[in-house]
Amino acid sequence: MERVNLELYLNDTLQTAQFRDYCPNGLQVEGRPEIRRLASGVTASQALLEAARDWGADALLVHHGYFWKNEDARVVGIKRKRLGLLITNDISLFAYHLPLDAHPEFGNNAQLGRLLGFAGDGRFGPDQLGWLGAPAQPTTLGELAALVEAQLGRTPLLLGDPDRQVKRVAWCTGGAQGFFEAAITAGADVYLTGEVSEQNTHLALESGVGFLAAGHHATERWGAKALGEHVAEVFGLEHCFFDIPNPV
Repeated sequence: MERVNLELYLNDTLQTAQFRDYCPNGLQVEGRPEIRRLASGVTASQALLEAARDWGADALLVHHGYFWKNEDARVVGIKRKRLGLLITNDISLFAYHLPLDAHPEFGNNAQLGRLLGFAGDGRFGPDQLGWLGAPAQPTTLGELAALVEAQLGRTPLLLGDPDRQVKRVAWCTGGAQGFFEAAITAGADVYLTGEVSEQNTHLALESGVGFLAAGHHATERWGAKALGEHVAEVFGLEHCFFDIPNPV
C-alpha cells in the first residue's frame, strides 16, 4: 500500500487530532512510498531499528518515537545514528504515544485489560487515559500480583496488603504512577501501572489501596503489536512484532 494511505488510516483510527501530546504523532520519518512489510515494537531504539532493517521492513510502527518536548533538537550522537539508519535504508517511522494508550480496541490499556481479564467499564484521570473495571473473578491483591507476573513475565512491585480483597481495578500503562490519587478517588481497590515513585508508597499505606508497578515496557508491549496486526490484516501486509527486552 502507499505510505500516505497508511498514514491517513492510522491517524484517523487513533484520532490523533484529539490529543495534546509530548511528541508528534504519526509519520516521524519518511521512507519509501510503497509499504509491503510493516514491523512494530515498543520503542524506536537502535536495536529495534536494526531488527526491522534486517527483516526487510518498509515501515516501523512504535509507541515511543522521537522528537519529544524539550529534548535536544540537534541531530548528533545517538539521534544521528538512529535517524541515519532509517534514512539510509528508506524506512518510514510511525509513532503514536497517547493515542495508542487511549484507543478502546488497539490501545495499550485496552490490550492489557484484555490480557488480564479485566472487564473495563469506566475511565479516569487526565484525558480519561486511565481505565476502571472489575477482575474476571473476586481476588486478592496478592493473587492479582501473581496473575500479572504470569501474564507479563516479570514480578511486579506490590505496595499494600496482599490479602486485601479486590473488586475494582484501575490501570494505566507505562509511566502513569502520577494517576494513583485519581484512581483512589475513582474508587479502585488497586491501581496497576508500569512505573513507581517514592510518594506512591505513602499513598498506598495511608489509603489502603493497593499499588502494582509491573514495568513500563512490560505493560506497553501490546498496543503496537495489536495495531500492527490489524493493519496487516486490513491491507494485506506482512507484519512482524519485535519485542526488544527492557527490564524497566
